[in-house]
Amino acid sequence: MPARFGHLLKSAMGTFVQLNREKATGMLDFELKELENIFALLILGGFAGLPSPPSPIAVELLPYMEKELRILLARTDLAQDPLGVLMGMLEID
Repeated sequence: MPARFGHLLKSAMGTFVQLNREKATGMLDFELKELENIFALLILGGFAGLPSPPSPIAVELLPYMEKELRILLARTDLAQDPLGVLMGMLEID
């Protein structure tokens, strides 16, 4: 009986640890997306009325912003399409 309880306890703790890992991974993914958004806003802030970094620095950082530029271009294509904007926010392809 005690061995069975120990196995059950070990299984429960394994499930608890896995849930915490998945939650932590989800939080890290969210933080990464937010940091990418902040980075894009800092570099392309001129489009939103914020001060832009010096041009040579912005040009050097452009290769790292390929994903953000694609999103920016996709959103400009969908600017007059409210359903398209909603689907873009929900990341539905």
